[in-house]
Amino acid sequence: MNRQYNNEEATFSITPTDDNIQFFDYPLANRTIEQPYSDDSNINYTTSWSDSKTRYNDAFLSLSKQEASTTLDKLWTQLKQEQLSIRKAELENTCITLNGKTIHWHECIYNKTRPPTGHSLWISMHGGGSCPSSVNDQQYQNQIKLYNPNEGIWVVPRSPTDSWNQWHQEHIDPMFDRIIENYIMVNEINPNRVYILGYSAGGDGVYQLAPRMADRFAAAAMMAGHPNDASPLSLRNLPFAIFVGEKDSSYNRNEVARQWSKQLDVLQKADPNGYHHHVNICADMGHWMCGRDAEALSWMAQWTRNPWPKKVVWVQDDVTHNRLYWISLPDTVQVKQGQKITGEIDGQTIFITTSEDIQQLTLCLSDALLDLDRPINVYVDGYGEIFQGYVSRTIQAIKDSLRHRADPTSVATAYLELVWSNT
Repeated sequence: MNRQYNNEEATFSITPTDDNIQFFDYPLANRTIEQPYSDDSNINYTTSWSDSKTRYNDAFLSLSKQEASTTLDKLWTQLKQEQLSIRKAELENTCITLNGKTIHWHECIYNKTRPPTGHSLWISMHGGGSCPSSVNDQQYQNQIKLYNPNEGIWVVPRSPTDSWNQWHQEHIDPMFDRIIENYIMVNEINPNRVYILGYSAGGDGVYQLAPRMADRFAAAAMMAGHPNDASPLSLRNLPFAIFVGEKDSSYNRNEVARQWSKQLDVLQKADPNGYHHHVNICADMGHWMCGRDAEALSWMAQWTRNPWPKKVVWVQDDVTHNRLYWISLPDTVQVKQGQKITGEIDGQTIFITTSEDIQQLTLCLSDALLDLDRPINVYVDGYGEIFQGYVSRTIQAIKDSLRHRADPTSVATAYLELVWSNT
């Protein structure tokens, strides 16, 4: 999207990836603004998901908290109606193809009595790696029978490739996003009870995917894998379990697991409300742990995702993302491995610390995070206060958030675009 701004208002452009959906730029917020909120309960606003004629003023009309909730319900219902047949077909086929890669999976529902808040969803990744396809097929079949959970929809995917890094190549992230969205939309699983685990090469994948997709999951468990270049810093809000055999010395898996355990201990000591973890270096076990790792399931099941945590730590991996929880990066930012952003909220004040090469970001806001009927202050480390004022809930924010991620529990009702620099 080409972005153009002036100091009075934001211009907007329509560059759809879907012929029926409009995307708008939001007003820059590095200045104080007056409260735009209107308390007119008879206000007339457009809620159609696919209405390509939505006017600019309607799209950015300020909504009350109740109006935003009603709008979200309507737009979510409309989105499901429009996409349900496609999403349902993908689940029935247990197969999706994205960007030239195809992933198949086995599905099993344990305890068909649906909990009041919806089934949990578990994604369990097999071992194998850079070996003949028949070996990965065998590992896939083994993963299907590996665990016997008490509840949930279990998805055991067959890796799209037969490579050493089969579970952490860049095509995996959007595939897992799509699978999760499908189960939310079609099966109405609980979006806050989605879990990921994996054994051997699947454990490699957990080490990598859990930090870079931390805001999708309630907990993660790594069995007998290796992290390669992954960092645990982004796991601040994602409980993480590590299981490895004491004698699993291939690729130094046992020692690396101990190192991660120490790192997580240090991180949690400095931040007691984050970095929950459980580590079991299984005594006298090698690469195969004889089922001892199954205890991870009950440990994971105790956790429920908070899609709106008050503190976020985000470090980019080699596969980069443009959003983690309530912090996102616009297209104008060059995202690179190792970039770090920390965001923390105290009341109505947001504190941001970023890598030096990041001087622009977007806050995805919700009343689940702070009170949008009251003014907000934003401080950036090294720059001081860069915003003070009100941020409006809008139809367009809700539409854009749903379009980015079909998960109604993590939808932003307001966006705040921030730009700062030394000049």
